[in-house]
Amino acid sequence: MNNQKPAIPNNQFNKGRNAGSNNREGRSRNSESGFEEKVIQVDRVSRTVKGGKRMRFRALVAIGNRNGRVGVGIGKAQEVILAVQKAVSDAKKNMIDVPIKNDTIPHDVNIEYGSSKIILRPARAGTSIIAGSSVRVILELSGIKNILSKILGSNNKINNAKATIYGLQSLVKPKEEVKPENIKEKTNETPKDNKTKSKK
Repeated sequence: MNNQKPAIPNNQFNKGRNAGSNNREGRSRNSESGFEEKVIQVDRVSRTVKGGKRMRFRALVAIGNRNGRVGVGIGKAQEVILAVQKAVSDAKKNMIDVPIKNDTIPHDVNIEYGSSKIILRPARAGTSIIAGSSVRVILELSGIKNILSKILGSNNKINNAKATIYGLQSLVKPKEEVKPENIKEKTNETPKDNKTKSKK
């Protein structure tokens, strides 16, 4: 009889190794403050100092409540978790209010930030979010449901994220429509003439 044990595929060993990976891009979680946090990008950056190179991690994080409040932050640390925490605290300091009308933006916006150029246009209901890269993440967390966008120039996620924030910040709030019930009817009263008529 053959007592050889069946071979175990290597995928089972690799599955455990990849479980602790530091690649946190695209992960999201809900914080206690009611804001949803999403990691856009994590990079390993180096800095040349006296005696060698200093390695750190840089995290780009976006937070929002999906109801007109959104922010973007950047954090650097020697560990990924600390870098993400610094980015979240930085994003909370730079929160902005986004004017939303009928689940979209009130008007077109063209933004230029560095070498990045982004176009944002309102869309009708049912279009959903037509965007990519970091622009889509920010628009989703802001609460916009229908919008058209186009990225021109650089594909740098940090520049595109900042350009999107500046574009949303430059939006003008739509004027509130006055309901007919609130309009007071003007009376055709003629002003009283206080002058005394002179007798002939």
